[in-house]
Amino acid sequence: MLSNSLIAFSMSADAFAASLSKGAAIGRPRLVEALRIGLIFGVVEMITPIIGWSLGNLAHAMITSIDHWVAFGLLGLIGAKMIYEALHEKPAPQPDYHRVGVLLLTAIGTSIDAMAVGATLAFLEVNIVYMALLIGGATFVMATIGTMTGQIVGAKAGRIAEIIGGLILILIGTHILIDHLGVI
Repeated sequence: MLSNSLIAFSMSADAFAASLSKGAAIGRPRLVEALRIGLIFGVVEMITPIIGWSLGNLAHAMITSIDHWVAFGLLGLIGAKMIYEALHEKPAPQPDYHRVGVLLLTAIGTSIDAMAVGATLAFLEVNIVYMALLIGGATFVMATIGTMTGQIVGAKAGRIAEIIGGLILILIGTHILIDHLGVI
């Protein structure tokens, strides 16, 4: 249960960072705007792990003997990517940063990691509907909070959240590998 929650909040770190930027770009966002942004990010983030899980299930039968290595590699790469991106400057938000089309594209961009995690979850025999709802709910909450606090908190908090999320994914992947190999 704890690792499921950690995965969900790790997956919401990218959306949190993006919503902080959106909140800063909007200036003083209204709660309705923040909820709309949170909903868009949450729904997209809820759908993408299911897509990844479906693809992972197709491949699962072919690679069951190395599935722990696949989970370790994917989670490690996703975590490292999140940390790398957090440590490098991102472009300043565009003036139309909160239009629905731009929000959808941003949400899709931040949810690619969730799709890869969904593929990993196919190897772990996890209830994907539960995980997708958990990831979508965590993202909705974090994106809404990020939008509302963006002007106050700034981009630095988003980078820290991405680094923590990346580290958590790397640790979960390492735990899966160590557990499967029987090291502990």
